[in-house]
Amino acid sequence: MEVNTRVKKIQENIPLLPLRGLLVYPSMVLHIDVGRERSVAALEHAMLNESQIFLATQEDMRVESPDQDDLYDVGTLANVKQMLKLPNGTLRILVEGIVRAKMTDYQEGKQFTTATIELHEDPVTKDAETEALMRTLLTYFEKYAKMSNKITTETIESVLDIEEPGRLTDVISSHLPFKVGEKQEILSIFNVKKRLDHLIIRLHDEQEVLNLEKKINTKVKQAMERTQKEYFLREQMKAIQAELGDREGKTGEVSDLRKRIDESGMPESTRKVALKELDRYEKLPSASAESGVIRNYVEWLVSIPWSEKTEDRLDTAHAEEILNRDHEGLEKVKERILEYLSVRQLRKSLRGPIICLAGPPGVGKTSLARSIAESLDRKFVRISLGGVRDESEIRGHRRTYVGAMPGRIIQGMKKAGTSNPVFLLDEIDKMSNDFRGDPSAAMLEVLDPEQNSTFSDHYIEEPYNLSDVLFIATANDLGTIPGPLLDRMEVITIAGYTELEKTEITKNHLIPKQMEEHGLKKSQLIMKDEAILDLIRYYTREAGVRGLERQVATVCRKAAKIIVSGEKKRVTVSSKTLTEMLGKHRYRYGQAETENQIGIATGLAYTTVGGDTLQIEVSLTPGKGKLQLTGKLGEVMKESAQTALSYVRSLSNKLGIDADFFDGHDLHIHVPEGAVPKDGPSAGITIVTAIVSAISKKPIKREVGMTGEVTLRGRVLPIGGLKEKSLSAHRAGLTTIILPKDNERDIDDIPEQVREQLSFKLVSQAEEVLKLALDGGF
Repeated sequence: MEVNTRVKKIQENIPLLPLRGLLVYPSMVLHIDVGRERSVAALEHAMLNESQIFLATQEDMRVESPDQDDLYDVGTLANVKQMLKLPNGTLRILVEGIVRAKMTDYQEGKQFTTATIELHEDPVTKDAETEALMRTLLTYFEKYAKMSNKITTETIESVLDIEEPGRLTDVISSHLPFKVGEKQEILSIFNVKKRLDHLIIRLHDEQEVLNLEKKINTKVKQAMERTQKEYFLREQMKAIQAELGDREGKTGEVSDLRKRIDESGMPESTRKVALKELDRYEKLPSASAESGVIRNYVEWLVSIPWSEKTEDRLDTAHAEEILNRDHEGLEKVKERILEYLSVRQLRKSLRGPIICLAGPPGVGKTSLARSIAESLDRKFVRISLGGVRDESEIRGHRRTYVGAMPGRIIQGMKKAGTSNPVFLLDEIDKMSNDFRGDPSAAMLEVLDPEQNSTFSDHYIEEPYNLSDVLFIATANDLGTIPGPLLDRMEVITIAGYTELEKTEITKNHLIPKQMEEHGLKKSQLIMKDEAILDLIRYYTREAGVRGLERQVATVCRKAAKIIVSGEKKRVTVSSKTLTEMLGKHRYRYGQAETENQIGIATGLAYTTVGGDTLQIEVSLTPGKGKLQLTGKLGEVMKESAQTALSYVRSLSNKLGIDADFFDGHDLHIHVPEGAVPKDGPSAGITIVTAIVSAISKKPIKREVGMTGEVTLRGRVLPIGGLKEKSLSAHRAGLTTIILPKDNERDIDDIPEQVREQLSFKLVSQAEEVLKLALDGGF
C-alpha cells in the first residue's frame, strides 16, 4: 500500500459503520440504509457528537456480525448529513465522504464499535507529471464514457471541471463498473500519482473489454435479426399457406418427417443420411424437380420397417394344428416348419431359413406359405416373380432416373410393416434374363443367409437387414433355376396328391369354400363320396387340385341354378347326376390297356404338373434298317431310343434272329400325344421292352409300368421323381412297377395307401425287365 508523504492526522473513538456490498469515496454523497442494531447505535452516537463516522467495507458481505478481521482496514471518514427512520424500522442516512482513513485500532463496545483512524488527505497542488496523468485519464474516461453509453453528458462535463487530482480519481472510480474489491484497491492507494496511473491502466483494459463486448453484441444482434427475420418470414408463409388452404405447408411436412426419422429406429448411419437429405429438401423451393425426388426418398426411408418386429408364437402344437387344418398331407413341409419353431424355442435368435417349395401347380404351395405365417403370428407378404426380366425389379433403380423407386424386395418389406415377415417369392423359376440384366443374379444376395443382413437396394443405397425374414420360394420346375440360386435354398419337393388325399381335400376344403362363394347353405347341396371320386377320376387329371376346384365350382353353379329356379330345394349329387351336370367323362380312368399288346409298353414320366404315364409304340416293317422317331421327342430321348436299339441288336442271338435282321427292317418308335414335348433318359427300358416285344411278337403285360435309364451294356440306371411317377401309375390303374434297384431308397417317399396297392420290382439289368414285362417271359 502506498502512503502519502504528508503529515498524518489521527482521530480516536470514531463510531464504526460496516458496509456490505458498497464503498464510499471521499467527496462522494450517498444514501445508505442501515438496519443492524450496532450500526444504528453507532449512527445515533455520531449524530449526538460531531456527526462523523468511519465507513469500512466488509470483505464478505454475508457476515452478519463482523469483527476487525472481517473489515478492510482502509475506509472513509464521512459526515452524516441526514438521517430518516423508515416504517420498517431501518434508518436511511445521507453520508458525504471526507477523507481516506486507515484503521489503526479497533474497539468493540457494548452497543457499537469505535475505531482509531489515521487520516490521509490528498495534496491540492500538482506538478507537470500529475497534470499529464490527469489529462490522459480524462481522455481515457471520455472514450470509455462514449463507448459504454452508461455515463451521462452532464457527468462527463462535471468530471472535466475537477481540478484536484485526488478528487478526480475518486469521482471517476465511483462511475466505473468495478467490483467492490477493485474499488477498495483504488481506495487503498494513498499516493495520487500511483492512483492516477492505476486508473489509466484499468480504463485502458475496460476499453478493450468494451470493444470485445461490442463485437460480440454486434454478432449476437445480427444472429438475432436473422433468426427474427426467418421466424417472421416463416410465420408469413404459414399465414399465406393457411389462406391458400395448405395448413402448414412444407414447414409442417419437414417437421413431421424429422419426427418420423427419429421414431423409425433406423441405424445411426442411415439416420444421418436421412437428416442430411431432409435439410436439402427444406432448402430447395417446392417447385424444384429435385425437391420431389428427395421427398420421395426420405418418405421411403421412414416407411421401411427398420426395427419393428412381431413376436414369434413359438408353440409347435398350435402351429401343427393350423398346418393340419389348412392342408392335407405335405408331411415333409410341416415337419420342417415344426423343426424351425423348435430350434427358435431353444435358441432365441436364428436366421430365417430360405425354403423352396417345388412341385406341380395346384398342390397348395402358396396357401401353405400363408399358413406358415399364421402359425408363426408373422405378417405375410407375397411378390410374384413370374416374367421378371429386369434386375432393377429386384434391386430398384438409382435415384438419378426419372420415376425411380425401390425394388420388389424393399416394396414388400414396406407392405409387410415389420422386419421379420414371412416373405413369399412366388414362381421363382419363371424369372428370365435379357439385355436389362439377370434378376436371378440379383436374388443371390437376397437369398444368401451370409449376405442378406446388409442387402443393398439401388434406390435406398443404405444397407438393409433381411436376416430376420423367413423367405419361402415356390417353383414348378427346378431345372430352370440357376445352380447358384438353387444352392442357396433348402428345396422341399411337394408331389401330387393321392386319390384319398384329393377326396379329403374336396370334402374338407373345396366344397365348403365353393358353397360359401356361391351362396349355398350346407343343407342345400350334398355330394356323395361316389360323386367326389368320379369327379377326381373322370373329370380331372392333375397332380394338384386346382382343376378339381373348378369342377366343384361348376357343380355349385348348377345346383344354385336348380335351387333358384324352384325346381328343387335341395340338390344331392351322385355319379348319375354328376354326368348330367358336367357331361360325359372327359378322361378314361386307368390308362392301362384292356388287354396285353405287342409292341406297346407303358412308361412312367415326370412332368412339371406331376407324374404321367407314357405309351411307347414300336412297329417293324421291311425296309433298309432305318430308325424313325416321332412324338416331338427331345435330344436326350432320341439318344435314349438309339441306345435302346443298339442294346437290342446285341441280343440278336438270344432273340433267335439273324444278325442282318435289322438291316432289312425299318423301325418306327412313336410316343403318342405328339403335340406335347417329351425328353429325358428314363424311358430307356420302356423302349427296349417295346422293341423286343415287336421283334419277338410277345405281348407286354398290360398292368406293368416301368421307368429307368438303360446303357449299351443293358445296365439299368436310377431315375428321379419316383413318387410322382408312382402316383400316375396308381391313377392309371397299373399294379406293377419296374424300377431301378438304386431307387429302392425312394420307395418310402410314396404315400402308404399307394404303396399298398402297387407291386415294386427292382432290377439292375434290362434282361430282368424283359422277363418281368413280357407275357411268357424272355
